[in-house]
Amino acid sequence: MQRLVKQFRGVVSIMRPNKPKVPPVFVVLVAAILMWGASAAFPMLSFSFAGSSLVALAFFVVGIAVAATGASTFASAGTTTDPLNPDRASSLVTHGIFRYTRNPMYLGMAKVLTAWALFLGNAASLLVIVLFVAYMTQYQIKLEELALQEAFGDEYARYKSSVRRWI
Repeated sequence: MQRLVKQFRGVVSIMRPNKPKVPPVFVVLVAAILMWGASAAFPMLSFSFAGSSLVALAFFVVGIAVAATGASTFASAGTTTDPLNPDRASSLVTHGIFRYTRNPMYLGMAKVLTAWALFLGNAASLLVIVLFVAYMTQYQIKLEELALQEAFGDEYARYKSSVRRWI
């Protein structure tokens, strides 16, 4: 019976990945293409407002800054920035921008996608951002959280309870 349980657990672990499989930058590129396609497919959902290009530029700059700040904070702490191998984290980073969001790189990516949606000026493209956030939460962030919980235990649990996942 124990052998059967072990085999079942092995099959389940294959079916449910324990590590992220798709590079987040690829997910951003796919989302950006989908946003462009959505704006072309639904021209009736176009919008514009005074200063939309400046607002888009502001979202872009802030998004890049947030993501870069997160990456540089990881680098200065000497831990991995490899999103496909969260189990290689050598330290739990809780200072700097990580006091406000547990995922500044992904938050920055979402802001860059928001800039793209504003540049496209189409409500359908904004909906893709919702899909991006849902995908990243389910297939990237939750897997990273499992790895960090395993590596850092109660310290990560305390951090997780005091800092939000996105913002």
